[in-house]
Amino acid sequence: MVFPTHEGRVAVITGAARGFGSAFCIGLAERGADIVAVDIDDCAETVARVEKLGRRAFALSVDITDPVAVAATGDQIRREFGRCDILINNAGSYPSRAFDDIDYEFWRKVQTLNLDSQFLMAKAVVGMMKENGWGRIINLTSNSIVLAVPGVTPYLASKMGIIGFTRGLASDLAGFGITVNAVGPTATATPGMKSKALPPAALEAVVQKQAIKRPGEVEDIVGTVAFLSSDDAAFVTGQTIMADGGLARI
Repeated sequence: MVFPTHEGRVAVITGAARGFGSAFCIGLAERGADIVAVDIDDCAETVARVEKLGRRAFALSVDITDPVAVAATGDQIRREFGRCDILINNAGSYPSRAFDDIDYEFWRKVQTLNLDSQFLMAKAVVGMMKENGWGRIINLTSNSIVLAVPGVTPYLASKMGIIGFTRGLASDLAGFGITVNAVGPTATATPGMKSKALPPAALEAVVQKQAIKRPGEVEDIVGTVAFLSSDDAAFVTGQTIMADGGLARI
C-alpha cells in the first residue's frame, strides 16, 4: 500500500522519459506529488501515467548541459507551479571507452552531462526551496565507484564527483531546511543498460557478489528515493545510500 507521503509537493525529475526517471515520476505521483518531467526526449508517456494517477504533470524538453536553458527551466517551473520541493538529478550516461581512446572533448562531455548538470539544476531550483524553508535534493551516483570496472574512467570520475557535490551542498543548504543525498543503484535492467547489451554472465557475476542475489530492478530504487524525498528523512543529509542488494559498503 502506498501512503500519501508527498501530498502537496512538486517534484522535478531529470531523465524522466524512461528508466529510473520515469519510475521516480510514477512513484512520487503515487505518493501524492505533482511532477515536472525534464528530459531532452519526449516525456508524453510519463506525463500520461502521472495524470492517470490524478496528479498534475508538466513536461519540459531541456538540454540540461546548457546553463541558459536550465536557468530558463527554473523560471518555467516557478511560473507553472510557483514552487519546487524536490529535485531528483537522475539524468546521465554510461559511456565505455578505453583510456587511450579518450580525448578531452569526450572527458568533458561525460562530466558535463553526469555532474555539471546536477549543479545547474540545483542552482535553478534551490531559490524556491529556500523560500519555503523545505527541500529535498537526491543525486543519482552509482555503486560502480567501488568496483574494478575497466573502460569507464570518465564515468567513475563523474559519479565520485556527485558524492563530493552532495556532501558539500548538504552543508551549504542545511540551514534552510533542505537536505541533499545521493543514491547509488547497481546494474539494473533499465532501457539504457539494456542498450549496452550487458552479457547475462556479467550481470550474474554482479548478482553473486551481492548479499541479495537477484538482479536490481527499477522499482528497487524508487523506495529509497521516496524515503529521502519525504518528511521521514528530515535528519538525513550528506549521505550516499547504495541501493544495490548489499554489494557496495561505503
